[in-house]
Amino acid sequence: MNYLDEYYNNHDEEGRLLSRHGQVEYLTNMRYIKECLKSVSNPSILEVGAGTGRYSVTLAKQGLQVTAVELIEHNLEVLRSKLNGTEPINVLQGNVLDLSAFENNSFDLTMVLGPMYHLFTREDKLKALSEAVRVTKPGRYILVAYCMNEPTVIQYCFGKGNLQRVIDDKLLTSDWHCISEPKELFELERTEDIESYNAVFPVKRIKLVATDGATNYMRQKIDEMDDYTFEKWMDYHFAICERQDLIGASHHTLDILRKND
Repeated sequence: MNYLDEYYNNHDEEGRLLSRHGQVEYLTNMRYIKECLKSVSNPSILEVGAGTGRYSVTLAKQGLQVTAVELIEHNLEVLRSKLNGTEPINVLQGNVLDLSAFENNSFDLTMVLGPMYHLFTREDKLKALSEAVRVTKPGRYILVAYCMNEPTVIQYCFGKGNLQRVIDDKLLTSDWHCISEPKELFELERTEDIESYNAVFPVKRIKLVATDGATNYMRQKIDEMDDYTFEKWMDYHFAICERQDLIGASHHTLDILRKND
């Protein structure tokens, strides 16, 4: 069974990102995407694992040159439905593990904002990062998103009553690191895991950002906020999202890497 196809064929990822709580992750990622591009004229952007195009289509509609690569056909159909043919975007079906369609040092910004969620071996994670680094120009940026371990232990295991099933299925180590399998859909990381991947490549970390921070612990409250309160929540979130003592508690993180010259 292709668990990933089944999941995205039935999951409303677009709706999640458009929800109030999903907007936190989206607005945070966009903030740092713009920060990476602010000093680059006519940037070339690659998004691998573009999903339904929430980022790629938005950037293309702003006039930026985007190449969007996505594995899941359903997501590609949704992405293409948002385009009117005038946007400077090239949409391809492809896999983060094989970017051989692109030459070395081709892009000013390479975004991997979803694929690492679904890679379950260190070998595949390193291959994905290797390809992302390879196609990025020296001195330019790679953005990599991760799902974090502790929020799943707290919310899924304890909060939603799944602890015994997870223990019975032997999906937890003795030090409470989740052991993911393809049928579980999401691979979960700790900050030290991410650092061990980066150490293999000629990159420097610029920032590791908590892209949703405390938001997903209180989804209903966030979704019920009026505009003023939500604006204040975003102010608070942006004030603390780079605090490294809080990173591991965020459901999603964004690793901002700069390829060595």
